[in-house]
Amino acid sequence: MPFAQLKDRALISVSGPDAEHFLQNILTTDLDALGPDQAKPGALLSPQGKILFDFLVSRTGDNGFRLECRADIADDFVRRLTLYRLRAKADIAKQDQVLVTVAWGEDSTASHFDSIGADATALTDTRFRDVTVRRAYRGEAKGGGDPSAWQMLRIANGIAESGSDYQLGDAFPHDVLLDETGGVGFKKGCYIGQEVVSRMQHRGTARRRVLIASADGALPAAGTELTVAGRPVGTLGSVGSRTGLAIARIDRVKAAVDAGEAIMAGEVPVTLAIPAWAKFAFPQDAVSAEEA
Repeated sequence: MPFAQLKDRALISVSGPDAEHFLQNILTTDLDALGPDQAKPGALLSPQGKILFDFLVSRTGDNGFRLECRADIADDFVRRLTLYRLRAKADIAKQDQVLVTVAWGEDSTASHFDSIGADATALTDTRFRDVTVRRAYRGEAKGGGDPSAWQMLRIANGIAESGSDYQLGDAFPHDVLLDETGGVGFKKGCYIGQEVVSRMQHRGTARRRVLIASADGALPAAGTELTVAGRPVGTLGSVGSRTGLAIARIDRVKAAVDAGEAIMAGEVPVTLAIPAWAKFAFPQDAVSAEEA
């Protein structure tokens, strides 16, 4: 069973009689659809619809929730949640000394976490569609597992995360596929930034998307700009040798493919593909070279 111990994650607990109502009114995730054994993605947005914080949310009982996020943004996330709490009866706190263990494949069942010393309560990471991924909290995974294999799994499945693949405050939920991984509840009530996200969904105006980049040789470092004839079309994110993630304008990528123009990551020609599980497609009417 492949697994990895993630040392750059933190947990925030939100509990109390008003916890679910409070979170449901500010986060993109529809908590009504959150099962007891699931960890679902989500975001807290700016009023303009940009992602300020990304996370995985799970339940910790009848009136409790766990928000797993990057360790380096956890304190700011707590402060922002506290700012929005107002009179809601909800306690917000960061948990110290947390260990997150992920395991994947057919054997990634809860019982297997016992053998690596992690909490036996394993949650399904619902972002992944073609492979079963479980997350467990507390405990200690023997040897730390294989973090590089975890990154390659994310790349192969088109799962982007802030810091590695995009910067907070610079992306809409559609850009990083939260609309397709269950991170946005389109049938729930209002939340911060909801109007912008709903407009993008109903008008079909999302053009920046996560794509999987591949090359015949080694890809350059994350952050390298993707270009077509010198014109920017996107940026590389996480990279693992010859494959990586990219966030790119799918209309400009389609125009380049139709015109037979090379897409370059620095000096390296790349091919960009939609993740196999995703429902979006390259637009039929791509932008012209002048518009790109």
